[in-house]
Amino acid sequence: MQDAPLKPFRFTDAARWIRAGVPVVMVTIAEVRGSAPREAGVRMLVTANDLVGTIGGGHLEWRGMDIAREMLATFHTTRPARPARPARRVERIPLGPALGQCCGGVVWLAFEVLRADDLRWLDAVEEAFAAGRALARKVSLRDATRPVTIAETRALLPMVERDDEGWIDTLVPEPLHVVLFGAGHVGHALIKTLANLPCRVHWVDERDTLFPGDLPDNVEAEASDTPEAVVDQAPAGSYFLVMTHSHALDLALCERILRRTDFAYFGLIGSQTKRARFEHRLVDHGVDPARFAEMTCPIGVTGITDKAPAMIAVAIVAQLLQVRDQRMAALAASRMEAVVP
Repeated sequence: MQDAPLKPFRFTDAARWIRAGVPVVMVTIAEVRGSAPREAGVRMLVTANDLVGTIGGGHLEWRGMDIAREMLATFHTTRPARPARPARRVERIPLGPALGQCCGGVVWLAFEVLRADDLRWLDAVEEAFAAGRALARKVSLRDATRPVTIAETRALLPMVERDDEGWIDTLVPEPLHVVLFGAGHVGHALIKTLANLPCRVHWVDERDTLFPGDLPDNVEAEASDTPEAVVDQAPAGSYFLVMTHSHALDLALCERILRRTDFAYFGLIGSQTKRARFEHRLVDHGVDPARFAEMTCPIGVTGITDKAPAMIAVAIVAQLLQVRDQRMAALAASRMEAVVP
């Protein structure tokens, strides 16, 4: 579809395009019945010449892009006999009969032409996400070409409430805010692995010369001689990874992280021997031994024995995604805390 690597979906890209005067359509998987390439709530942005995010690739994505670009081409018209085309529509797409895909399920795709007046809710989303809060917004279909009813679905990120006028669209922050301490070989391998995932990475090391010049868009590097302060400033629900060049610094960071009670994950690189030594020293520093269950060491999913940095990075990221899915499932079962009109 495009030569450049596919970028993950971000609401900030939608706002950036709107402010630059680039027409853009947001495509959302509104509902899934049966087997499908992606789950409800997944999104992509489509412009005349660009694509951000993916709804699963293949024929479904091609069809979504075709509809989005048709909407971009026909949304405004200068012909007085024809009204402007609708800004929103929903399409029911049977994957087997319509597209010849083997999944065999049915997908409802919601299409929205984003305009300047959408910047209000897009900016509200950015503010909420920065604070780690989820939102919901009411999406109207009054200007659709035909009445559309979206049945309630219990998928991971559902549009959980609906009527014939529209739906409630749930919006949650990127589920992975990774704080990575250490710019060694494994740290560099992790950055490459995380670059194309829906996450934000705060990469911290004392030595600024170790950071590459071409950081991925979702990575912020900080050369800090007070990394413990970074622990204190990280948002609730952060995923901490400790793998510095110094065992003394690792220990200090472990103690600081375990003083918090609101992180999603804390992983320390090292062996069982390192863990045992650190636990003994942390007790001496007054850390409650009951907290050690929240420290993952060694890190990474089991069964991968290769010690190459790239292999370790894959095992670590797989574990982060497991934790993310567990937390996302719990979030999907709860109510969103606010509604953006």
